[in-house]
Amino acid sequence: MRKIRLLIEYRGTNYHGWQKQKGKITIQSAIEERLNRITGEEIKLIGAGRTDAGVHALGQVAVFKTESRHHPEVFKRALNSLLPPDIRIIDSSEVSLDFHPRFSARAKSYIYLIYLEKKPPVFLADLCWAIPHELDLKAIRSASQRITGRHDFSGFRAAGCGARTTIRTISELSIEEQDEVSIAGIKIKGKLIVFQITGDAFLRYMVRNIVGTLLEIGRGKRDISSIEEILLRGDRRLAGITAPARGLFLKEVYY
Repeated sequence: MRKIRLLIEYRGTNYHGWQKQKGKITIQSAIEERLNRITGEEIKLIGAGRTDAGVHALGQVAVFKTESRHHPEVFKRALNSLLPPDIRIIDSSEVSLDFHPRFSARAKSYIYLIYLEKKPPVFLADLCWAIPHELDLKAIRSASQRITGRHDFSGFRAAGCGARTTIRTISELSIEEQDEVSIAGIKIKGKLIVFQITGDAFLRYMVRNIVGTLLEIGRGKRDISSIEEILLRGDRRLAGITAPARGLFLKEVYY
């Protein structure tokens, strides 16, 4: 028995997230179906994280066990020839049987794109959140400093989150204003705000809830001090709106 590691990028627009769901097209089910054809086995693919419907990935990591003797590069080439153009295998390698893409991970990094116009270019509409308002970046950055560190993030998680603990460590939360961003070879030009957040793990909708809350601060709809109250009381109702899935990218998983 062997274990093969895949590094995957995908555009999540046309999928109901990563995790396999009955009657729905997901990233996991799309790749598993092709692996079954390649190996003749019933493959189970395990990912580093369950991205939600509409969320994208630049560096999702997943593994599968197989009896096949194919070289890892063969899996990469074969999958890329069979998969739709919005899913691509960047790399394939053999790893030890004790490697787990989620439990072995030290940290994950996400980016979130804000396009500061009423409507982005039509071909970029599913890659960013269009906000036609001026934002107070100084206030957003000040609030973000209160989020970094080790906290109970109950107030930023969605209903239905099954995590056993809500304690997480955010090691980085940067907010940069840029006029051009390159995402998987696609150049996005315009007035852009790029959030990058790195942590040891994330709760359901946690990144999107943090972004939505920080944007409300940037628009003057809430005080910077509300961050402490959200973290202290752990009440989701105190936090801001959930940012749309389309602007979120799983950037990298660190091991």
